[in-house]
Amino acid sequence: MRVPALDLKPQLATIRGELLNAVAKVIDSTGYIMGPAVAEFEKTIADYLGVKQAIGVSSGTDALLLALMALKVGPGDAVITTPYSFFATAGVVARLNARILLTDIDPDTYNMDPQKVKELLEDLSSVERRTVKAIMPVHLYGQAADMTPLMSCADRYGIPVVEDAAQAIGARYPLNGKAVCVGTIGKAGCFSFFPSKNLGGIGDGGLIVTNDEEYADFLRVLRVHGAKPKYCHSFIGGNFRLDTVQAAALQVKLPHLQDWTEGRQRNAEYYDEKLASIPEVKTPKTAYRREFHIYNQYVISALRRDELAKYLEAREIGVNIYYPVPFHLQPCFRNLGYGKGDFPASERAAETTLALPIYKELSREQLDWVVSSVREFYRS
Repeated sequence: MRVPALDLKPQLATIRGELLNAVAKVIDSTGYIMGPAVAEFEKTIADYLGVKQAIGVSSGTDALLLALMALKVGPGDAVITTPYSFFATAGVVARLNARILLTDIDPDTYNMDPQKVKELLEDLSSVERRTVKAIMPVHLYGQAADMTPLMSCADRYGIPVVEDAAQAIGARYPLNGKAVCVGTIGKAGCFSFFPSKNLGGIGDGGLIVTNDEEYADFLRVLRVHGAKPKYCHSFIGGNFRLDTVQAAALQVKLPHLQDWTEGRQRNAEYYDEKLASIPEVKTPKTAYRREFHIYNQYVISALRRDELAKYLEAREIGVNIYYPVPFHLQPCFRNLGYGKGDFPASERAAETTLALPIYKELSREQLDWVVSSVREFYRS
């Protein structure tokens, strides 16, 4: 039985007509750049997330980059983040010629460890601490980082928090007795609409959300080369616009997001139950309520991970390793001064984690094939 790591075609089949109509409407309008579909989607997604302002941008990477640019992060500044994430998280800091300060992850959730952030800030001199212009937690794999202690630490030192929520659209966090969407807690939240995401476009796209009106206005200026009014540039920005076709496609997809996410949650619950009896496998920890985790990825920790991956692939089960090399061991970041052993939880995650297929459209037979194959590997 074949089980792709991700198959978008079954999802497409259910909304193909709606998508074609939405794209055709954009084509017929000739409003290809910043057409009305962009503003419409920004309003809809802001309401969905429960945030005042949403700014559509060209990709999740550009969302992170623009969010930091709007905080005027640059040479001589520093940003605190995690060693264990997609490259863009650290890459955007380096692109701004700022210093990357890393803190290790929680070994169970793979998210930023608030205690490590606290310790890092306490260890910095007062002069060094003043250079820290942002803390950037990642809501990895679709589960919220522990934001209450992170925000407390950030507020103590007056440091803005930029949430990397690229994998976590609709994930929630228990804050002050309420379930709030990630990305809406800090100064800014950054999302990706890469096609593999729970809410994926038909190409690249991203989003920044904020409750700070002045900050949102600045983001919109930077999104169009820093021009306000047109052709008058008080700031240097870039071409960070969300494509109108992508906005139209996302507007079609958004009403289906909850159903798609609930399908992933059901599949995750099934995996949790069936894999629990395999001692060599650790299933993902649910830090809060299950419905708060959107399972952009279902990531196990497994003994003999690389051998297991090859075994599953031989059985036509698609798997992925997110992420095999943490930032502090990447060749391009040698200048940071870190070395092997500095972030043991991140290094262990890089060596042991494996993502299994999790999308809603998986059949029970496919799920059983994955589970039985994992079980048979460890019995052989």
